[in-house]
Amino acid sequence: MQIFVHRLLIISMIMLIYPISGVAEDHSEYLEGPFYSVHEVTEACLECHDDAAESFMQSIHWTWGTDQNLPQNNRSATVGKRTVLNNYCIGLESNEARCTSCHAGYGWKDASFDFEDPMNIDCLVCHESTGTYQKFPTKAGYPVDKETEFPKGSGKIFKVPDLEKIARSVGEPPTRTACGSCHYYGGGGNNVKHGDLDAVLINPSRELDVHMGGADMLCVDCHETNDHTITGNAMSVSTHTSETLTCESCHGETPHEKNAHYLDAHAKTLACQSCHIPAFARANPTKMSWDWSQAGDSERKVNQDENGMPDYNKKKGAFVWGKNVVPTYAWYNGNSKRMLLGDQIDLNNINTIVAPIGSKADKASKIYPFKVHTGKQIADKKNKYLLPTHLFNGGYWNHFDWEKSVTVGAEKSGIEYSGSYTFVETEMYWEINHMVAPKEEALKCKSCHSKTKDTRMDWKSLEYESDPRYTKGQSRTSMQ
Repeated sequence: MQIFVHRLLIISMIMLIYPISGVAEDHSEYLEGPFYSVHEVTEACLECHDDAAESFMQSIHWTWGTDQNLPQNNRSATVGKRTVLNNYCIGLESNEARCTSCHAGYGWKDASFDFEDPMNIDCLVCHESTGTYQKFPTKAGYPVDKETEFPKGSGKIFKVPDLEKIARSVGEPPTRTACGSCHYYGGGGNNVKHGDLDAVLINPSRELDVHMGGADMLCVDCHETNDHTITGNAMSVSTHTSETLTCESCHGETPHEKNAHYLDAHAKTLACQSCHIPAFARANPTKMSWDWSQAGDSERKVNQDENGMPDYNKKKGAFVWGKNVVPTYAWYNGNSKRMLLGDQIDLNNINTIVAPIGSKADKASKIYPFKVHTGKQIADKKNKYLLPTHLFNGGYWNHFDWEKSVTVGAEKSGIEYSGSYTFVETEMYWEINHMVAPKEEALKCKSCHSKTKDTRMDWKSLEYESDPRYTKGQSRTSMQ
């Protein structure tokens, strides 16, 4: 009995230390090669984990879309990477083989992809731990079968994976390298899209991120997983996000020790991230603006900004990058408004693709930090909606003809193209949640409050007449 109690105590302590990841199991004895294709690896995995395919094929990492309610107008739609447009690379349909290099599957090159075939699942992309497994950017989720340089002339070589070695490495919790192989590179490059997800997080310093650098936490330590359902969704592909994963899940509603009364009172109005992530893109630049209307100019000179980033690409247009960017602050209650394909736009003003829902009067809302990415992208001039574009594999990047690009893009997406296009301004809000600075680097009072000068807070946009610290009756919570 004493031995049993002792073992139970040890197991309990391990589970306290690793509450999400659990106890890793060495798979090297179970998986014997040789494996001649990635599908053979998947087949070997499912021989033991026969129920895993069923649960995974219900997950957002497989479906890239779920039926959701859009809070701004109470309508239902399928929302996800599979169906929505953005102001980066625009959209998936007609560009599948390029975009799905970040799908946890094999062979999604067009609309014929079989979502019901478990042999199309890529187990390795999440579960291998060698750090050597790479899906090739243009092969619809497959790795290379011969050494290949990409992009041409870059010197970056994609090597044929050692499938036996890689398969036998599974069993550990998903690494930051595995998660980041897709999430760090959204938008076509490192840190392009999110601003707070950067390959430097594979091995960060404490100064960059106290969780991953200071405590060596894994992504799954916060993004808890149950049967392949992972908590937390990007606002860009989900209209309900904060209810599933917040800082308070671990830290509670009153986390402060020093000056607790004042700081915890602030926490009723301010999200933790607003003070503890003073800036985003603190290691590498992130894209802040993308103008597709300028693409296609073979004569244009490409300049480098102060951080060495290009201001132009013939295939993609003009860019503005930012580093150590002060966020935009907005009220947010965990719901967001989302433009869908076919929604009406204003041809002469900025059109919001994604934005947080919230207000000062809404007690469920707090002030959160955001990256706001602006764009100029193609739209139907007559029908007044954004247009999907065919870019890859015989698309605009080959012929540089917008008429051909949107004709194919619209057809593949099932939307009418009137035959007349223009370019319109757009914006997207992106939550800032990662790269939490050490507490000694958190914002101070003067970062947001001043009688004599402007601060990072635009109080009027946040529905205050002026700085609430110096104007009685405006604050939502008492500081007394």
